[in-house]
Amino acid sequence: MRFWLIRGGVLAFVLAGADVGLAAIAVHISSLGVIRSIVLGVVAGLAALWGALDGWHQLADRARIWVLASIVAGFASGILRVIGKAIFVDETGLSSLGSALTGDAAFGALVILVPAGLGLLVGGRLAQRGTAKAGPVE
Repeated sequence: MRFWLIRGGVLAFVLAGADVGLAAIAVHISSLGVIRSIVLGVVAGLAALWGALDGWHQLADRARIWVLASIVAGFASGILRVIGKAIFVDETGLSSLGSALTGDAAFGALVILVPAGLGLLVGGRLAQRGTAKAGPVE
């Protein structure tokens, strides 16, 4: 099964939905610095938690899965962000698709990849600790 596609797709929708929601709020409130930080923290926390669960369950080839998932999420969230802003917020056009597929996609991929990598590390350590405490099985 394509675990990376599922993770990337879900996180792309979460990341794009968060950005479109922030853009819709920005129409009414001009300063969103704290709210934007909290929303990005929630997205990063979701990626870290999901990565920790994969590390804890010792999922085979989990690092490659998360690299591919972050790339898919970056590009897909960029496209979904442009579509969402065009439909729900303002008349965003195809001219903003270029920046969404370059800088925004790279930022989105990093927001997912770095916390997921840390989650994989922590989850793997927790799994090792659990097997070390259990001792040998006879």
